[in-house]
Amino acid sequence: MTLNCSAPQFTPGVIVTTPGVQALIEREALNPLPYLLRHIKGDWGDVCSEDWEENQYALKFGRRLLSVYNIAPELTLWIITEWDRSITTMLLPDEY
Repeated sequence: MTLNCSAPQFTPGVIVTTPGVQALIEREALNPLPYLLRHIKGDWGDVCSEDWEENQYALKFGRRLLSVYNIAPELTLWIITEWDRSITTMLLPDEY
């Protein structure tokens, strides 16, 4: 797996959060900005190698991008950018 963390790899479109992520932000239990920046720079976090390769393909051919960040034992953040790069959603796995 290779990644280029120096420059954005795509434009994320409108960035939205689900109610679960928003509640964590409001309680100051989560700062999603570092993970969003990693996602935009092509660091897909804790996805399996197959999903990493799929994301690399998706960058070139316009498919959906998925990043997974295991932040704490009970906290995982998913970030999904739609195929047309119009919207990026930050969500918890149980909100999918």
